[in-house]
Amino acid sequence: MKRLIWLLRRIFVIALVIIIGVGTIRTVRLTSRQVATEAVQPVNVGDDAIRRFSQAIKIPTFSKESKMDSLPFRNLALLFKKNYPHVDSLLEKQPAPPLSMVFKWPGKNPGLAPVLLMGHTDIVLIDEKTKADWQFPPLSGAVENGYILGRGTLDDKIAVVGILEAAEMLLQEGYTPNRTIYFAFGHDEEIGGENGAKKIAGWFENQGITFEYIIDEGMLVLEKAMPGITQPVGLIGIAEKGYATFQIEVKLEEGGHSSMPPKETAIGLLSETIIKLRENPFPAKVDGAAQELFDYIAPEMSLPYKVLFANRWLTNGILLKQLSKGSSANAMIRTTVAPTIIEGGFQENVLPSQVSATVNLRILPGETIQSAKAYLEKIINDDRISITQISDFSEDPSAISPTNSFGFQTIQKTILETFPDVIVAPSLVVAGTDSRHFSRVSKNIYRFLPMQLAKSDLSRIHGINERISVENYKRAIRFYKQLMVNSAK
Repeated sequence: MKRLIWLLRRIFVIALVIIIGVGTIRTVRLTSRQVATEAVQPVNVGDDAIRRFSQAIKIPTFSKESKMDSLPFRNLALLFKKNYPHVDSLLEKQPAPPLSMVFKWPGKNPGLAPVLLMGHTDIVLIDEKTKADWQFPPLSGAVENGYILGRGTLDDKIAVVGILEAAEMLLQEGYTPNRTIYFAFGHDEEIGGENGAKKIAGWFENQGITFEYIIDEGMLVLEKAMPGITQPVGLIGIAEKGYATFQIEVKLEEGGHSSMPPKETAIGLLSETIIKLRENPFPAKVDGAAQELFDYIAPEMSLPYKVLFANRWLTNGILLKQLSKGSSANAMIRTTVAPTIIEGGFQENVLPSQVSATVNLRILPGETIQSAKAYLEKIINDDRISITQISDFSEDPSAISPTNSFGFQTIQKTILETFPDVIVAPSLVVAGTDSRHFSRVSKNIYRFLPMQLAKSDLSRIHGINERISVENYKRAIRFYKQLMVNSAK
């Protein structure tokens, strides 16, 4: 017995030495994927550019599921015509859906595939219940304490107006790109882009126009993005999650009087079902875009975190457990389920026999709407509960765009030139963008908005007190200008 214990201890020590050795080698072998790039001299952006942006913010281009008011969008188009005369007169206006805009900037070399810069002019409605919580009028456009205030400053007029400002600067300088550049600005992204971006993409497809790469909104430069990283991280979205909404409906044979409640009620059963879904989340995994993210940031981390991420073959379980604790990190590694609407009951003393919950799913690349539904059915597994896909808008996850393409490398280089001292990494967009409609016209679709935010400011997107710093907006213009120059070579 003593000899067996000695042998087991010896095997354990040898195994431990091997694990430590392998872990050390893998950590040492981590090499940086950052590109050595010199920062460019910042382009001077005057106060007039800020004034023009403020004017655009004041125009109420709200998205609405019901009939949209076209007048604000037409007023915005007139404002652009006035503020960007070189864009208006020198670029070619392409066929576009009413209220959307498409421009073509012909390049000198027609043999080069064009690039497409995207944005959207619509903004989300202001929740009436939160108006009192705003510290300024939601469409203020004012400049105070170094910030431009109002809905659209973050999502997404910063991209549209920033692109136009950059193009106007280059046109004033007499610049002509070698590669053709297109601009596409949809008008209904916030409600799915069905009448804007989707139709624009269809027109490009019908014309046989394909793109070297496409850039749309999506990710940004995030401060304190992850533990172990001190520098801000410029995140380039290389894929986005799918979208589907399901109604979970409970139907019992009878309801009853609230004075004699049975052990099981429709509302109780629905509540238990929602809890069951929370306690049995979709499986977590680090692959695809999430794996690319960690491959890029691991070499830049401090030593303990570098060891952890370099040896995912050993630490994967620990990583998944830790990532699952944060809402944003959790959304990166699994399909998420969010109950958003509960319906049932019509009188205070009557037990309803039929109640329902609406749940919204954001589906991880590699999975599908059908596989997600199958998982819900497996977890719920009750004949009294039906699961029905609802809503006209649904989309499987996007394909994952490569990181070795001209497009990714050009965006990476431009970020490093205009955002000094950042780390650049690919990432997964957990929300949706208009770019999902363009998969037939390019395999290289990237999602990046050139602004640097702290995590505390992320809630302002679609939220209360939306604002952007003046310096952030100036840097956005510089980024788009540099990107056009870098892309058109």
